[in-house]
Amino acid sequence: MKSATKKLSAEIAETLATKFESVAAGSKKIKKSIEKAAAKLAKKVAKFEKENLKAKAKEAKELEKKASGKGEKKGKKEKKKEKTAKLAALVAAATTKAPVATPAKVVTPVKSSAPKTTARASVKSPAANPVTAAPVQTDENNG
Repeated sequence: MKSATKKLSAEIAETLATKFESVAAGSKKIKKSIEKAAAKLAKKVAKFEKENLKAKAKEAKELEKKASGKGEKKGKKEKKKEKTAKLAALVAAATTKAPVATPAKVVTPVKSSAPKTTARASVKSPAANPVTAAPVQTDENNG
């Protein structure tokens, strides 16, 4: 009986040893497959984070564009207000000046026997040199 017990115990020991080895080998395979899955998952996570950062950057740029677009609209409105203010100032300046009398008829020089006047005398008399209004220049005319 002792020999049968020894044989049985030897067989049990062998089967246990092989089972341990197979479990160890299986655990190594499992470990490798877990490592592969973890690597794939890490790649996917890195890709997701990268895409997320890109999306946030794009969103920030869009917000900046919207903000700057509103700023440009305000700038255009301010420019328009400035132009109208300048125009109003020019109109006000033109209306505050004394109106210049324009002759109804164009006077043609007539030869007369009257004594000739000097150049200084003609400069002193305002009726001899009628003043014509110069056209007002605006930003639109300079354009």
